[in-house]
Amino acid sequence: MKSYAAEFLGTFWLVLGGCGSAVLAAAFPNVGIGFAGVALAFGLTVVTMAYAIGHISGCHLNPAVSIGLWAGGRFPARQLGPYIMAQVLGAIAAAAVLYVIASGAAGFDVAKGFASNGYGEHSPGGYSLLAALVCEVVMTMFFLLVIMGATDKRAPAGFAPLAIGLALTLIHLISIPVTNTSVNPARSTGVALFVGDWAVRQLWLFWLAPIIGAALGARVYRWIAGESE
Repeated sequence: MKSYAAEFLGTFWLVLGGCGSAVLAAAFPNVGIGFAGVALAFGLTVVTMAYAIGHISGCHLNPAVSIGLWAGGRFPARQLGPYIMAQVLGAIAAAAVLYVIASGAAGFDVAKGFASNGYGEHSPGGYSLLAALVCEVVMTMFFLLVIMGATDKRAPAGFAPLAIGLALTLIHLISIPVTNTSVNPARSTGVALFVGDWAVRQLWLFWLAPIIGAALGARVYRWIAGESE
């Protein structure tokens, strides 16, 4: 239960910190943090939580990561369901807190997106379904490669949180214009439930693509790492 609670709190922090920076600070009048600031915020949530709860739950914070680690032989199948449930509930709780905060400002309109992920007319850059699918698969694949490699027993000790957090920052720098960056089904689900409508209709992609990418990344890492991994 402590591991599940840690995953709930960690995912809560990821969504509140990452999506919160996008909703509250990205385009704040005159001094907004922009895409780069949002990307850094997501990376910082992972770094801080990896050091805080990594020794308790492994700090997955992401159903795709949990599934990828299972595909890579690093995580037991019996814990997938509880981990994913804890992550999704943490994301929904964070989205609820963010909604209460954001709605305290005059003119707030959740229909404008609320940091939801999307493709086509709901992509920040107007990117197609195919572009969004390829982007999410590839970004999540490399995210799992970094996670598997940085946590390999042969990797330098103590640096995994930094490598993983910086990888997530880089992923956001690349893909925010394409899909608003998911690579995390829980993160996508939490905010989409408050937007409803198109965000929920397009949510399938942000479960399917990250899971495919994560499984591919884990299997590729196992192949290049060799039997000793």
